[in-house]
Parts: sequence; structure tokens; C-alpha cells
Amino acid sequence: MNRRRALEIALAVAVAVAFADSSIVVLALPELYVDLDTSIVGISWVITAYNLVVLITTLALLPFVRRLRPAPLVLAGLVVFLAASITCGFANSLTVLIAARAVQGFGGALMLAGSLPLLVGLAGSTKRGIAIWALAGTVGATFGPALGGLLTEVFSWRAIFFVQAPLAALAIVAALVPHRPIPEPEVRRPHPRGLVLANVALVFVFGALVGALFLGVLLIVTVWDFGPLTGALVVTALPVATLAVRPLAARLPGTLDLVGGVLLLAGGLVALAFLPASSAAYAVPALAFCGAGLGLVLPPLTHDSVSDESSLAWTGTLSVATRHAGLVLALLLVAPLLGYELEKGGEQATVAAARVIIEAPLPLTSKIPIALDLRDQFESTPEGEIPDLAKPFEENGAADEPEVAAVRDDLLDAIRGALTRAFRSSFGLCALFALLVLVPALAGRRAARSLPVDRSTEVVQVG
Repeated sequence: MNRRRALEIALAVAVAVAFADSSIVVLALPELYVDLDTSIVGISWVITAYNLVVLITTLALLPFVRRLRPAPLVLAGLVVFLAASITCGFANSLTVLIAARAVQGFGGALMLAGSLPLLVGLAGSTKRGIAIWALAGTVGATFGPALGGLLTEVFSWRAIFFVQAPLAALAIVAALVPHRPIPEPEVRRPHPRGLVLANVALVFVFGALVGALFLGVLLIVTVWDFGPLTGALVVTALPVATLAVRPLAARLPGTLDLVGGVLLLAGGLVALAFLPASSAAYAVPALAFCGAGLGLVLPPLTHDSVSDESSLAWTGTLSVATRHAGLVLALLLVAPLLGYELEKGGEQATVAAARVIIEAPLPLTSKIPIALDLRDQFESTPEGEIPDLAKPFEENGAADEPEVAAVRDDLLDAIRGALTRAFRSSFGLCALFALLVLVPALAGRRAARSLPVDRSTEVVQVG
């Protein structure tokens, strides 16, 4: 491997990490909640702070990014990102962690804003540079939760941030190395309206992605109690399917990639909304449908949103902003809806649990101690945490008495079923986001077809 190729990979990995940070801590939230002794609302800011700052920073950069040289911009962003990642890893309070995540978002935004033209310079081709940037962003966004879950299970949530530090350091080397301008003989000028519409479509795509990456992970880890490692294995279905169908996206004729991708993404989200049971056997195919949809939709939309090589830094920055705008918008809409539905779902779960205990084929001498222990378990569990409802059954003979174990399983199934159904409206909202992608995406394609290719020679200044 030559030096230029190694630097290209290092920078692409940094791009993937910056995109992954939008969701990388999702599977670690339960551990963060306990370790930092905070509330559900407080811990949600560990995710929101990063995405919100990336959005604000990239929007603020848009008027100036054309006049900024990409290499110093990427270098500054990586240095800030590196320092913030280390601070996140050592954070001993929620306030410090949220503040460090916000700074990390600022550094990530600076790096992403200059990364596209720098990758084009390293790759030696506009088309190849855009393809690498798009692939890195897709891999990072979809693999984030699984990677975070694996690191949390094997080490701790702090490892999520410590692992990022050396990756950022390697990318700093890539940003420091001077690169020559790259001549590009054939220039594709996108229709201005097409570029705007492609970015609007990306807002809806990443709004829909909240359903798979955030709601799906929250359901699997918190409600189903799968744990970070098992949850990571289930969620891996999403990025694996995304990468598996990417080669197909370039071969599909006309708008089949967009239409097919949207229908798969929306269908996967609807499948998540109507899961018949808390089982990986149902969740994995639904997440795979979502991943396949993303794998078909993201490549053409990314290309359409950044393909104006005369201003790669500006279009790349706008694309980053629209992606995070979709995440933030969907989170702001989904959070209150999910909270309301979970409150109702909790009431239904309580009724279902009481019915299971009342109708259980157990003698009163077994029912009463279990009921009292369940009450004590609810009362002793800190607010915001999920009580260990299996414990009262274990303490009353579930290991030796099949009848008690069967009641335990029925109780847990009833509660998980009620809470799983509480996610339906939120998944449905994300499915609506997915379907809305078609409106601007197809209109943008029509605008793009009306514009001829300009075959003039351009030089991309990257260093």
C-alpha cells in the first residue's frame, strides 16, 4: 500500500467515525444512565448535543467555507475532535460528558466540512473521492450503534471515546501532508434546484433513520433487555444489508434505486412497528429491510447533493448539515410522541401484569409472596430505571418449579408486548419520513436530466 492510499484510508476512517458519533452511544445509554446517576432526559443529551452542534456549526460555516482551505479546516477539526474524545472518555459527570460531546460535535463539523475536497485530492479523482466520502459516511452512520455496543460490552462506555482518539490522530497526519491540485477533465454541473431537492430528500432519509438506529436500538436494549452485545449483533443486520445492496444501486435503471430503496426502508420501519413478539428472529429481517433501503437510496442522493466539483467544500458541508438536520428534527418529533405512548403503554403493561398474576394457575401461598415482592421491586427501583421483574419469581422457586417459571415468562411477555406496541406511532412517523423522500428525490432527478454535461477542464484546489 502506497503512502497516498494509506492517508486516504486514514481520512476516510475519520469521516466514518464523525458520522458514527451521531448514534454510537445509543447501546451504551443504559450503562451511562447507571454510571453517571442521571435521568432519562439528561442522558438523551449525550446524543442530542453532538448532533445539534454539528448541525449548527455546518450551517454557520456555509457562507465562509468556499474561502477556507480544506486541509487547515480538517486539521483544526481533528485536533478539537481528538481532545474532546479523550475528555469524553475521562468524564466523571453528565455535565462534563455533554459539554465534551458538544465540543466533539464542533470538531467533527469542521473536519467533515473540509473532508470531501481533501479526499478528492488524495483519491486523484472527483468521482472516486465522492464515492469514498459517501461510503465512509454510510458505514459510519449505520455501524455506529453496533460498534458502540460491542465496545461497551467488552470494555465499558468509555472505550467508545478512547478508541476514537488514535483514529483521529492518524487522520491528522493525512491532513498535514500537502496535496497537489487534481485536474478533472469532465465536469458534471448539477441543476441548482436538483441539488437543493437532493438535500431535502436527505433530511427525510435521516429522519427515517432515527427509527432504525434510535428507536430500534432503544426497543431492543431497554424494553427487550437484550444487553449491549446481543443488541449489537441484532442491529448489525442494518449495516450489513446496507453494504450488501450498494453495488446494486449503480446498476438499477432510472429511478428504481430511489423508489425501491424508499419502499424497502418504509417497509422495514412498518415491520418494526408491528413486531409480533420481542424476538431477534423478527427484528433482524425488519432491520435488514431498513438497511437495504438505505443502501439503495443513499448513494444516488449523496452523489446528487455533492457532485458540483467547483464547490465541493460548500456542497459537502450542506450535505452534512441536512443529514444532521434530519436526525435532530426526527428526534425532536419522536421523543415527545414516544414518551406519551410509553406512559399509556406502562399503564397497559401494569394491567396485563396484574391479569397474569391473578389468572396464574398457582396456589395463593405462591401468588401472594410473588405479588408482594413485585411491589417491593417496583418501589425500590430508582425512577427511570426498569425493575428486574424476573427476580421475585427467582426468589420464589422459578428455578425448581416449572409453573412459577411459566408465570414469570407470561408476565415478562405481557409487559414487553405492551411496551413494544407503544413504539408503533413513532415507527410510523419515521416510515412517513421515508415515504416523503420520494417527493423531492424524484423532482430532483427530473431537474438533473434537463441539464447537459459541461466537458470543460476544472482544477480542484485541496491543499
